[in-house]
Amino acid sequence: MPALTVFTPTYNRAHTLERTYRSLCAQTSRDFEWLVVDDGSTDGTRGLVDSFRAEGIIPVRYIYKDNGGLYTGYNTAYANIDSELCCCVDSDDFMPERAVEIILDTWRRRGSDRYAGVIGLDFDLHTGLPLGGLFPAGMSECYFLDLYTRGIHRADTKTALRTELMRAVAPQTGFPGEKSFNPVYMQLQVCDERPLLVVNENLCWVDYQTGADSMSAGIWRQYATSPRSFAKQRRLEMTLRRSTPKHRARCAVHYVASCILARDRRWLADSPRRLLTLLAAPAGAALALLIRHKSRN
Repeated sequence: MPALTVFTPTYNRAHTLERTYRSLCAQTSRDFEWLVVDDGSTDGTRGLVDSFRAEGIIPVRYIYKDNGGLYTGYNTAYANIDSELCCCVDSDDFMPERAVEIILDTWRRRGSDRYAGVIGLDFDLHTGLPLGGLFPAGMSECYFLDLYTRGIHRADTKTALRTELMRAVAPQTGFPGEKSFNPVYMQLQVCDERPLLVVNENLCWVDYQTGADSMSAGIWRQYATSPRSFAKQRRLEMTLRRSTPKHRARCAVHYVASCILARDRRWLADSPRRLLTLLAAPAGAALALLIRHKSRN
């Protein structure tokens, strides 16, 4: 059994998937397998992955599922991974050749049950620079939420997490018709109790896509079309041990806005912090109006 599973949820990304595959073929450590979770692609992804498997360079597994959104791809991955660690690499991104080696070497030297996994940097393919800059010099471990709430690092990062911990919080349960539920929901739960081992190195080259199918595109539209999902995430974040008062207040505003968009009359009764949510209601109502306006444009 390999020590690491690199998994890639994909939907109609045959035009970028080969770059991800070739980067894995070039890894200096081969103690991993690649799991491709096809979220209902119609662009020949299956045939492409079959050609990768036929080459026999690295172990490749392929799972096809009906289209359900990114988080359902994560659910499928966690249900089918047996390796100690797992790491998601998006279908439009790819790994530098030493990424797997760095992850496994770090975990073998410093890992233990006290940690949730390893965290490193995403680098922008077009600038060649780390998104959000480097981690602070000398930082050896951190809690995931602290990166944002305490102003340590405010950009995307790459994590390799303990599979047993992720499987314990999976599957992430969404809502009918809502596909924009961020799978970070599961990571937030796991990484609230355990820190991550920090490596101040590039673990992934990121090439953000600008099309309508990209996760990062149209965030206002995602807010508008998946309000119950966003409300659920904000409820979680208000309860996390690592949340700061400022972060909880921001989440309360977003929670109110999402509940308004979802027409959820239980917004106050279901809040884990009712007084804070009541105080956030005016700002939340204004944010809901802004989301409606932005999502129409």
